[in-house]
Order: sequence, then C-alpha cells, then structure tokens
Amino acid sequence: MKGIVFKELIALMEQVVGEELTEDIIEEANLDSGGSYSGVGTYDHSEILSLVTVLSEKTGKEASELVHAFGEHMVGVFKKAHGDFFSKPDTYSFLESVHSYIHVEVRKLYPEAELPAISCKNGGDGSFELHYYSNRPFADLAGGLIAGVIKHYGEKIDVKVSDIGPNGLRERTFFLKKG
Repeated sequence: MKGIVFKELIALMEQVVGEELTEDIIEEANLDSGGSYSGVGTYDHSEILSLVTVLSEKTGKEASELVHAFGEHMVGVFKKAHGDFFSKPDTYSFLESVHSYIHVEVRKLYPEAELPAISCKNGGDGSFELHYYSNRPFADLAGGLIAGVIKHYGEKIDVKVSDIGPNGLRERTFFLKKG
C-alpha cells in the first residue's frame, strides 16, 4: 500500500486525537516501518490494521467505524490531488468510472499497485450495485469512499451492504438507492 495512504491516516489521527496520542498509538502498534512513511514508498497493509486496532482500543470506537471515516476523508484527499476524477455528473457515474478509468490511471502511476476488483450494475430506476473484492480486508474503507463520493455530489442515496463469504471485509456488495 502506498505511503501516501499511511501519511494521510497519521495526519487524520493527529487532527482528531492529537499528536501525543498518535505517537503513543504508533509506538504501541509496533510497526515494522516504525511509523515513518514516504509518500511514494510501499508498505504492508497490515500496518494500517495495526494502527486502527490500537486507535480503536484507545478511543473506544469500532475499528470498522474508524476505517469507514478514513475512507470518507480520503475522498477529499483524492479530490485535491486528482480533481479530474470528479468531473462525472453524479455518484453513479463516478462509481462506474472507478474500474474503467480511475484504476487505469492509478496503474499508470503505480504499476505494482494491488487494486481491488470492482464491478457495477446501474438498475436505471435509481438503484445501483457495486461489488467489491480485494485480497486485503478493506471493505469498510470502500464503504467510506462511497459515502464520501455521495457527500461530494450532494445526493441523497441510501446504502445497504451484504458481506459475501466468511470474510466480509474482503468481499462486499453495496446496494445504493436514490431517495
């Protein structure tokens, strides 16, 4: 996972819980990297899980809630860095472009990137399905990204989820309905 993601997580933690607690969390997480990340470096995704686990213990918030909130935050980061990705007219058009456009552009920049598989089905009646699959347990992050995109477009869309298989953090279907 690219270092920019780790740097953004740490910056968000510092903003929300303060620098001192963030440093304590990094130390307690016992990370191979020591919690020092280069924006262009690549790091094991398990370090995010370790950071979030300790953050959850310290704050009393569920890890899934924290990862979801981080996903929402990342939409703003992506918008600032890649505003052209957000030129689509609405949430559904944006989500349909993730696999066919955004992931293609990411692969140009980072050929070694391990991206999730995403497929979409627009029901045409205000309903939309997005199927997410990844080798890494970040379905909650995907849910946060979806929520952030909905907020970006200012649409009223209800989201329901269905976890697939024994580990719903790796495979999930998101059911969206304009309301």
